[in-house]
Amino acid sequence: MESPFIFGKVATADYFTNRTQDIKKLVTNFNSLVNTVVISPRRWGKSSLVKRAAEITQQSNTNVRFCFIDMYNIRTEEQFYQLLSQNVLQASSSRFEEILETSKKFLTSLLPKISFSPDMTNEFSLSADWEEIKKQPDEIIELAENVAKLKNFKLVVCIDEFQNISSFDEPLEFQKKLRSHWQYHTNVCYCLYGSKRHMLLDVFNSQSMPFYKFGDIMFLTKISEEHWIPFIQKRFSVTGKTISEENARLICSLAENHSFYVQQLAHLVWNETIKECSADNVTTAFENLLLQLGFLYQTNIDSLSNTQVNFLNALIKGELRLSSKDVIRKYKLGTSANVSRIKQALENKEVIEMQGETIDFLDPMYKNWLKHHYF
Repeated sequence: MESPFIFGKVATADYFTNRTQDIKKLVTNFNSLVNTVVISPRRWGKSSLVKRAAEITQQSNTNVRFCFIDMYNIRTEEQFYQLLSQNVLQASSSRFEEILETSKKFLTSLLPKISFSPDMTNEFSLSADWEEIKKQPDEIIELAENVAKLKNFKLVVCIDEFQNISSFDEPLEFQKKLRSHWQYHTNVCYCLYGSKRHMLLDVFNSQSMPFYKFGDIMFLTKISEEHWIPFIQKRFSVTGKTISEENARLICSLAENHSFYVQQLAHLVWNETIKECSADNVTTAFENLLLQLGFLYQTNIDSLSNTQVNFLNALIKGELRLSSKDVIRKYKLGTSANVSRIKQALENKEVIEMQGETIDFLDPMYKNWLKHHYF
């Protein structure tokens, strides 16, 4: 029997739950061509949210098209330009003849080489002299606007893991190039999202950065139990199994309403359940998940310094005054200046997230593993 839960993939249709207000806001922004920045920790469902909002937008407005770009493995300007031009051409054209015609019209100075898949579908690769393009990238940066204007439709360019531009050789100059063009586009808007909150805030919320005030910034919050519980119960019921509100709430509590882990833990609980879910099914699935993830977490902990591990121990123990002399002495953290360096290092490693004075683990299962198995 196919699992009624999904994780590690984009959640669509019946696998998607709630985010009603976020979807409404995104749909309005897409229809109005308002640039939007979506920020949340990894695996909170950003990609699923954007895809869902795009589907709903196109259901009511056929004049809006979407171009999806994933920058997960993109580390250079040249790679970005190639991906941008390739995906814009593919999103704006339904036939390979159109792709050829459009590229000839708008990429005149690049002399691109286009290779199609053997079955002549829209899947193709684009190659050119990317070193030369880097010197004069205007045609590619303007490609989306020029194509949308020519074909009289609106185009929404959605770019995932946008914070990776910070790893480019000259990130500030690159951002200036993009902003100097994108801010004048009237037929295109950009939806930029990623999972490294502190890096994205540096890009979009710092007055000294080119993308400051570029668009509407959305900070995603966790989906609440009031939405998860009926979702879990309904997904159980479609497969002929049942789960009580209490046990569905237990799943949410153990996963701390983290979208990825709620779905994963619910899947494991569903797999443990024959007909009616019991509390033992939930706790067994939870322990199995921690054991399964333990190999990965052990590798992660081995990569940390002793003082970083000691700092995590202090967090697990509920210490609040982490820079106080007593806590520093008790957990052997060195100095208060060293505590600040530890915080920054752990945030860069995506172990913790800092919001003001509040520090929390990005991965609730990692926290549970540290609490119940490591410390």
